[in-house]
Amino acid sequence: MSDTKQDVLITGLGLLSSLGEGPEAHWSAFRAGKTQNIDEDTFAPYPVHALMEPDWAQQISRRDMRQMEPWQQIGTYAAGLALDDAGVKGNEELCGLMDMIVAAGGGERDVEVDSSIMAEGRNTNDRDTLLAERLSNDLRPTLFLAQLSNLLAGNISIVHKVTGSSRTFMGEEGAGISAIETAHARIASGQSDIVLVGGAYNAQREDMQLLFALGGFLHEGAHAAVSERKGSGMILGSVGTFLVLESRAHAEARGARAYAKLAAVSAMHGPRGEGMAEKRISQGLDEISKSDVSVIMSGSTGCKNIHEEEQAALAAKMPQTAVRAYGTLLGHSVECQFPTGVALAALSAFKNEVFSPLEASEQPSQNGCTAAVVTTAGHWRGEGVALVTAADA
Repeated sequence: MSDTKQDVLITGLGLLSSLGEGPEAHWSAFRAGKTQNIDEDTFAPYPVHALMEPDWAQQISRRDMRQMEPWQQIGTYAAGLALDDAGVKGNEELCGLMDMIVAAGGGERDVEVDSSIMAEGRNTNDRDTLLAERLSNDLRPTLFLAQLSNLLAGNISIVHKVTGSSRTFMGEEGAGISAIETAHARIASGQSDIVLVGGAYNAQREDMQLLFALGGFLHEGAHAAVSERKGSGMILGSVGTFLVLESRAHAEARGARAYAKLAAVSAMHGPRGEGMAEKRISQGLDEISKSDVSVIMSGSTGCKNIHEEEQAALAAKMPQTAVRAYGTLLGHSVECQFPTGVALAALSAFKNEVFSPLEASEQPSQNGCTAAVVTTAGHWRGEGVALVTAADA
């Protein structure tokens, strides 16, 4: 966990998902407690939270759009929303000094090529020769450039002129946790004044649905709230979330509005033996000050054992605190899951309100919100905890 030397403020939120775009649209949806755009047919039997597509031209030109895969479009759009929200978009001098930290997965596969190779493979016993021929003929060298994870950061730099230092993390949920932790540490230590941090995930991909289904990580059948799935797995969601983080001195010098303070972040990683995730989450909770916390924004996957271990750690360490599993409304967004939880916690602290329970197992909260804890336990690896407080705390 990083030691805070300078206060780290959250001054911009960019959110794009099945619920719409922007912080107010998301806050309204969470207050209403209703899902939107659940697609139970395209990838049946696996439901998905489908993106509510925006007017892309508000953030990305048609020419730039053609160079991007959908996950890059989602991320670049959300990054533009965050910069707009922080009041820095178009300020080339400030954006030129802004650092950027991105959580990203791999590029999207050519499903048509993959399908044709698998179909042809069923009719031959010499699959090694088939694969060698198809790799030579169907996959151009430039295709591999399109798969690079750091192309999201590159597109944000091109479109929004964010040209300070750039880092991209890979590693599913752990990537989002590490991105937030690193951004917080850089500002807290004085290495950065302002950072754009976040990620994006496109859930509407046959290849990723197949990957997670083969691993036994996906919930089958009708949409259900996280705890109500009883360990059956994830329901994926298309989400883009970016945050603008600033040192208090930098934000105050330019008169920026602050949503909240990112007070502490703890990232953990290790093997997933029985009880190990629970132990690491408990340790992460011990590392942060939990006094006066009104709500826990839980990024739970809904996967068997991991969901139970996360909930057990929360029940042991913070038994009286209301929990909100935000994946019920947004779906699970893998690399983007932890940044999204931090954004929702910042909104809750800013509004001084905890939205209503999203499922029967969640407890109501009659109080306001001056502090929130965010947790995420990855479906396979990686755990993270953050503390978000009111900006003036």
